[in-house]
Amino acid sequence: MARPRSEDKRQMILQAAIQLFADEGLTAPTARIAKVARVAEGTVFTYFATKDELLNELYLELKGRLRAALVPPPASADLQEQVWMAWQTYVSWGVSHPEEHQVLARLGLSTRITEETRSEGNRTFCDVSGLLERAMTTGALCEQSPDFVGALMGAMGDVTMTFIRANPTSAEVTCRDGFVAFWNAITSS
Repeated sequence: MARPRSEDKRQMILQAAIQLFADEGLTAPTARIAKVARVAEGTVFTYFATKDELLNELYLELKGRLRAALVPPPASADLQEQVWMAWQTYVSWGVSHPEEHQVLARLGLSTRITEETRSEGNRTFCDVSGLLERAMTTGALCEQSPDFVGALMGAMGDVTMTFIRANPTSAEVTCRDGFVAFWNAITSS
């Protein structure tokens, strides 16, 4: 009879993967992940049948952590304020969780993440996508897909995070300036 899997052990493996993928990239071997997690390498494959499954599960885990950080804007807020709140959450999360942010960005570019996994990860952000669609309807990017505008938000947010990490004393101003640049890019014609 197989032993029941432990959520704590699964989380230890995922945390070890985050640490190594942030330090070494996605090519970090599962043997090292197991060592950092303090489990046998076979245990990694008890929880994740393949390294690709580990990568895809980690992508969804990190998307979930980011999603959990999002605070729904009040219904009375105007569209720009709602997008600002999503921006601020994304930037704050990335600054506060640099390893997780870095790994999520790497996974987002990886061809090892399946389209099904990407779709599932993006479904959790459909409310943000809806905000972006509404914001871009009259702007220069009105012909672009929400995925493109979401990627643009991610890239501009990443630059903002980099500058905030380098100069934390101006974090508030940098975050606001990054948002203004993004807002103008998607709404100005």
